[in-house]
Amino acid sequence: MKILMVCLGNICRSPLAHGILEHLAEAHHLDWEIDSAGTGDWHVGQRPDSRSIAIARKYGVDISKQRARQFSKDDLDYYDHILVMDRTNLSDVLALASSSEQRAKVSLFLVNDVVPDPYFDEHLFDPVYQMIAERCEALITGLKD
Repeated sequence: MKILMVCLGNICRSPLAHGILEHLAEAHHLDWEIDSAGTGDWHVGQRPDSRSIAIARKYGVDISKQRARQFSKDDLDYYDHILVMDRTNLSDVLALASSSEQRAKVSLFLVNDVVPDPYFDEHLFDPVYQMIAERCEALITGLKD
C-alpha cells in the first residue's frame, strides 16, 4: 500500500499525517510506503515547520528527517491513495489528474471536513495533531485488511 499525504507547503499538516501514519503502520507491522508533498514549491527541500516537529516529538513521533517536496503528476500513478488536507489541495491535485482512475485515488484526508492549517496560529498545532492522529488510527483500521 502506498499512501501520499498532501497539503499546501508540505511543512505542517502533511508531514504530521505522514509521520503519524508511518509510525502507526510500523507499530502494526504493515509494509506500507507513506510520503507527503505540497501543492506549492515554497519549501522544497526544507524540514517540516519546527512547531510540527515539536508537537510530533511530544507524542513520540519523529518527523525531523522529512524534507518537503512538491506534488507531481507522477504521484497520481504511483500512489494507491492520495489524501489531501483541504478543498484547495483537492482542487489542485484533481486538476492534474488525467483519468478517472487517477481521480478515484484522491480524497480529503478527513472524510467530510478539512484539516485547518496551523501555520499562522501556533495554538492549532496540538488540536491539528489530535485530529490527524485520530484519522490515522481509522485509516490503519480501514485499510489494513
